[in-house]
Amino acid sequence: MSKHKEKKTISIIIGHILNVLLLIVFVLIMIGVYYIVQIKVFQNDYANLFGYTFFEVATGSMLGTIEVGDVVIVKITKNVDQGEVIVYKEGDNFITHRLVEKDGNHLVAKGDANNSEDKPITEDQILGRVIYILPKLGVWRKIFLSPEILGLILLLLFLVGVVIQFASKNDKTNREHEK
Repeated sequence: MSKHKEKKTISIIIGHILNVLLLIVFVLIMIGVYYIVQIKVFQNDYANLFGYTFFEVATGSMLGTIEVGDVVIVKITKNVDQGEVIVYKEGDNFITHRLVEKDGNHLVAKGDANNSEDKPITEDQILGRVIYILPKLGVWRKIFLSPEILGLILLLLFLVGVVIQFASKNDKTNREHEK
């Protein structure tokens, strides 16, 4: 393969990678905007994203299963079973604990790292069940969504795009001069 074709192939691959990265950034920004609108504008307690929501865990009550700074993805449902990790609302707080007792509308939850059970809750307090744990995503979210880092990432993506465009135009000009 000629050097020209190698450069063109590499340029195309890098262009596709950049397009995918920009798409991911765009989707994440759109989810963030939707989340902010749900919470700040509509004054909802949580954002409902197609029947799911997520929370960053702030305490160590579930240590061993869920760590501080993990993000839990929650399926919004009242249909929960004993033994599942659930999220329920108590006052203004959302609690992520394991459902240890379910007898009709009498439900008891307990943090895996806690010595005692929570006070009984009703089914109406349940938001849903944890379906996935994203380890330390809360920490990374704070790092990457800081204005300084977010600005640097966007600037870097922009500069790489400019360099690729410049290299592509330069390569095209060189080919025209060779003819």
